[in-house]
Amino acid sequence: MFNLFKKKVKESKTIQKIPQHIAFICDGNRRWAENRGLPPLMGHKAGISNFENLVDWFFARGVSTISFYIFSTENWNRSKEEVDFLMNLFYTELKKNMKHAVEKNLRYRVIGSREKLPKRLAKLCDELETVSAENTGGTVVFALNYGGQDEIVRAVNAAIENGEKVDKDTFETFMDTGDLLPVDLMVRTSNENRISNFLLWKLAYAELLFVPEHWPDLVKSEKLWQHILDEFQKRDRRFGGGKKKNYSGKQK
Repeated sequence: MFNLFKKKVKESKTIQKIPQHIAFICDGNRRWAENRGLPPLMGHKAGISNFENLVDWFFARGVSTISFYIFSTENWNRSKEEVDFLMNLFYTELKKNMKHAVEKNLRYRVIGSREKLPKRLAKLCDELETVSAENTGGTVVFALNYGGQDEIVRAVNAAIENGEKVDKDTFETFMDTGDLLPVDLMVRTSNENRISNFLLWKLAYAELLFVPEHWPDLVKSEKLWQHILDEFQKRDRRFGGGKKKNYSGKQK
């Protein structure tokens, strides 16, 4: 009976080992479309087809922040046709997210420089953040025109302009991601094993998971979502120390 009790306690602790911040690099949209004989741009559309269900599923299981790398500072080098398509797609989807934020009590954040974004898209990013700022059901982050190095450089310049000496904590307040939790688990799709300038500061002690599926396949598969949580539970996180540290629940 005592051994059974210990087993139940152990299982209970395992269930509680949930990453509080998952960051996704949403890769493979064009390859997904090309593999199906579809126009490459249709892969981007497929990549957002089940987005809200994915978000709701992870929040229901105890995750509190989910970040998505949707357009990098380097993606402007793609064709004008693709960039224009993506900007219009982002605008349409952010409009839908406004409703989702209200219905599900979710906070939305859009990180990255807005200087090069179309004016109506930049304005919509501001509106979405304002409307959802006080919501407490979970935080969704879109990295749009974002680069980790660019974020750090902009934060350095902001700190210099502020005229004060900074430490790690005060420097973070100048960053786009300053109010976000550290990343516990970064997931990249499509067999690409790089972090590609994503959330460099917040990834300092993140676990990394690279999966072969293209993003449009992962976004629709609850089986793969469960695999992500199962994989995280296998990891022993040390945070630079010599001893293992048990995950203790939600971060502050």
